[in-house]
Amino acid sequence: MASSTPRLLDLFVSSSSWLRVSEVEEREEEEEERIHVASGESRSQRVEAVTRVRGRGIDREEETAGRLEKGRLWRSQEQEPNHQRLITGAMQSSAMAVDTTAPEYWLNWRFMLCAVSVYSCMVLACFLIWKYEGPSSPDGNGDGGGDSEDTRPPRAASGVVYLEDCWKPCLEQIHPGWLLAFRVVSFFILASLLAIDVVVDGWSVFLYYTQWTFLLVTLYFGLGSVLSIYGCYQYSYKNGGNRSGADHGTYIIAPAGESVYDQSIKNPCYSKMHGGKEIAGFWGYLFQIMFQTNAGAVMITDLVFWFILYPFLAHNEYDMNFLLIGTHSINVVFMIGDTAMNSLRFPWFRIAYFLLWTGAFVNVQWLIHANISIWWPYPFLDLTFPKAPVWYLVVAVLHFPCYALFALVMRLKQSLLDRWFPHSYTCV
Repeated sequence: MASSTPRLLDLFVSSSSWLRVSEVEEREEEEEERIHVASGESRSQRVEAVTRVRGRGIDREEETAGRLEKGRLWRSQEQEPNHQRLITGAMQSSAMAVDTTAPEYWLNWRFMLCAVSVYSCMVLACFLIWKYEGPSSPDGNGDGGGDSEDTRPPRAASGVVYLEDCWKPCLEQIHPGWLLAFRVVSFFILASLLAIDVVVDGWSVFLYYTQWTFLLVTLYFGLGSVLSIYGCYQYSYKNGGNRSGADHGTYIIAPAGESVYDQSIKNPCYSKMHGGKEIAGFWGYLFQIMFQTNAGAVMITDLVFWFILYPFLAHNEYDMNFLLIGTHSINVVFMIGDTAMNSLRFPWFRIAYFLLWTGAFVNVQWLIHANISIWWPYPFLDLTFPKAPVWYLVVAVLHFPCYALFALVMRLKQSLLDRWFPHSYTCV
């Protein structure tokens, strides 16, 4: 019913316009006839004058038809999905490109320079992970090979992740249930927006870095909800054990046995204690990695969209609606909200995962275009673009200030909470 309404409207407007043009033609003919009769012109002169009048009428009719056609095109563009319109713009910008599956598209100096930018960042990322990640990293022993008889506890490495930091709020007076509630609500809102985006625009939205990042943020809050549920269970058991021990003159620290649920959170590879705190297993480390990857990814996604793509490259391709604004803003809002409450640390070396995430996206794009000749989701990814190597280098360098911006948010949080709640702020 909704699709037939524009066609009926066009038919009505077209019929009305035709009737108006016909009436105007008849009136002009009668007026010209009266003028010519009064002036005594010959019949041939009158016929020539009538022909001119009819020519003007035909010109008006063609002008009216042109306006109707423009109206139909405008309505079709308004009804077209945002991502489809952006895809159309990307296709037009890449129309002059050669077949992306042809060998000459890749075997050139532009691709070589772009590959150097991408793989240099990925090699640097792998080195940082090898050197600093995990509790057994070189600086994890604290004294760097000093006296082994020193009874002081070893200093925690920058790559260590404690299990309780994944679910414990940064202030002691905040119950872990509040962090759980925030993560659950965030997960369902993000998952709903992502599902709507896929339903409206199709699976092709995952050709965009924005949807990659949005999916990762959604998975982060999903895993965070599971870890917070585990943390609330541990918190309630400990508090219940403390009350029971106080009544009987004893103190119960932890449950006598671990459930299957506990074993699913803890991993044997990092099952040890450090300074009285349990080091996280696989899921805890994965959660920390997702946190710091998202920190940089949401910054570069939203900043590039609002300050580069929208104002300069694709302003006319976007119809600003709730879905488009939400996918480019709500992710960073939820990430900053979670950061304000959680106890996770933010070591600089984990920018490596941010670099690997973007590098994986670029490599997937290259693999897709090497096998299928389709449009590029972003114009500057097209290797036929003369300044493509410059754009690749600029985006690679842009990772560092974007990551630093989120690190500044972390520093601001630590400074304010340490000043306002010096006795209950638990983060180091």
